[in-house]
Amino acid sequence: MRLYHNPRCSKSRQALALLNERDIDFEVYLYLKLGISEDDIDLLSSLDGIIRKNDLEKDSNIDFSDNEEVSKLLKTQPKLLQRPILVLGDKAVIGRPPENILTLLHDA
Repeated sequence: MRLYHNPRCSKSRQALALLNERDIDFEVYLYLKLGISEDDIDLLSSLDGIIRKNDLEKDSNIDFSDNEEVSKLLKTQPKLLQRPILVLGDKAVIGRPPENILTLLHDA
C-alpha cells in the first residue's frame, strides 16, 4: 500500500494520520521529490479528478479523457497530482476528503 503524500497539504497529513491511527502498514511516497512511480502512472492517469486543475496554467488545453495525455502531464509536472492518493494493487482512491482512503482498507 502506497500513500502519495505532500507534507505541506493538510488533507494529505490527515490521510497519513488516519492510516497511522489504524496501525496500517503502508509506504509514504513523496511524489514531489520522487515523481510519479512508473508502477502507478497508468492507474493514476485513469482516475477521474486526478489533476489539480486550479494549478494548471490558464491557457492549458488538456483532454482529461485521454489517459496518455494525463500520464504525460503527471510525469512532467507531478505537482499537478491530486493528493493524497492511496494505492493498493490495481486500485487507487483520491483522499478528498481524507476519509475516502478508508474505502481501500477492507482490501488490505
